[in-house]
Amino acid sequence: MVHYQRYLQLRKGVTVATYVDEEDACVHMSGCNKKPKPKLVFFLMLCTLLSFCLILAPHLLPFPTPTLSLLYPSACDHEAVSDSKINVCSSLSNGTICCDRSSIRSDVCVMKGDIRTHSSSFSVFLYSSKNSGAGDEQFQQEKIRPYTRKWEASTMATIDELTLIAKNTNASGDQHKCDVNHDVPAVFFSTGGYTGNVYHEFNDGLIPLYITSQKYNKKVVFVILEYHDWWITKYANILTHLSDFEPIDFSGDRRTHCFSESIVGLRIHDELTVDSSLMEGSKTIKDFRDILDKGYKPRIQGLIQEEERENTEVKNPIKLVGESEKPKLVIISRNGSRAIMNEDILVKMASKIGFSVTVLKPQRTSELAKIYRELNSSDVMVGVHGAAMTHFLFMKPGSVFIQVVPLGTTWAAETYYGEPAKKLGLRYIGYEILPRESSLYEEYESNDPVLRDPNSVNDRGWDFTKKIYLDRQKVRLNLSRFRKRLVRSYIYTMKKRNGMVRSQ
Repeated sequence: MVHYQRYLQLRKGVTVATYVDEEDACVHMSGCNKKPKPKLVFFLMLCTLLSFCLILAPHLLPFPTPTLSLLYPSACDHEAVSDSKINVCSSLSNGTICCDRSSIRSDVCVMKGDIRTHSSSFSVFLYSSKNSGAGDEQFQQEKIRPYTRKWEASTMATIDELTLIAKNTNASGDQHKCDVNHDVPAVFFSTGGYTGNVYHEFNDGLIPLYITSQKYNKKVVFVILEYHDWWITKYANILTHLSDFEPIDFSGDRRTHCFSESIVGLRIHDELTVDSSLMEGSKTIKDFRDILDKGYKPRIQGLIQEEERENTEVKNPIKLVGESEKPKLVIISRNGSRAIMNEDILVKMASKIGFSVTVLKPQRTSELAKIYRELNSSDVMVGVHGAAMTHFLFMKPGSVFIQVVPLGTTWAAETYYGEPAKKLGLRYIGYEILPRESSLYEEYESNDPVLRDPNSVNDRGWDFTKKIYLDRQKVRLNLSRFRKRLVRSYIYTMKKRNGMVRSQ
């Protein structure tokens, strides 16, 4: 399940300035027909003056001031702040800590010089001699939680916080003698938060890790807070193509690791994507997918060899003639909420159209190389909105992705999977179900807002969205209606095979 409730604010937007006319004011104030008293006039003037000062403060004061736009992200803030093309820490001298806190999604700090870890105090020290006249006091301190959901206060509260401290080389305190010297930079990040959910593992972790580290061309060490052995094992095929070195468990490894450069925190662009305008070499999400392809290829080749050996041991193996020539359709199957209740009939219908159909049921323990193999070789993927749709990243550009969109999930389905799929080069089809195709149709009257106006229900809060549309809703497809999408996809696939469609 994707935790997208926080982004409902992004969709709706937030108005920072409030304009109140006299009629509106009458709703909340008494004596609206009376002339304003001097005290009231003075009060209003004072409020106006204070508002004016707050607006000018960021431009007049030498230190940063919090703004409402950072507390309540709107769509405009998201585009302007998160995707800023200005890297404030691009030029950094030795002995310096620079933190870019302009993004609404994550903070990123850069350190250069004599950098030393101190895991027991959750600190990273930077020693410098350029402020040697300042005594033995530290001259800079920054705190950062290196996770990419900065706007979610409740989530960030669970992330370990690092303290970055710049001190004088001649300080009288312990300088933490180096146990391990590294001649390559470090990238510090956390695998806490929503790790365990495949959408968040890619969106909040792996893609930002690629964005942040790819410029080092694998000559970088990953230092991980809230380290999980299972996460390292699960994504080893990807991590080995991002770094030539073993990752470090920050809390578990008590040795002092020393670096000359480090990035603390990950940069993130947008949902499941890479913005080429912000990348060295104009890298895109397709380049990230190439990493997946390289990572899983050896394991897939091994699986094929295992199957070939098994087939040679079977006498008179049955081969389905022409089966491999059919376009391949993969259905991502769900159990429980948002399951397709007539999935078996859907499979039969797709087969009659001409597809070779595979039903895939990803689990948390599923080997990703096997899922990658199925989807990388598929022509069409069909699935109901949910975290498993993240696997569209495993499809080749030019393939078809049909997302079944349950009631109340239209915006999220398009934002988190539809738009990113298009950026990857997939032919995306969003199939928004009708009220009669939802199991909720049997629970509510036809004119109930749950069926008639899902947006009004979503506006009541995340709890309502989750309880009604995500946890209790199943889908019974109108197969005659859905069939049109499958036929269209089949025709497109056959034209592509015959060279009648330009490659993405």
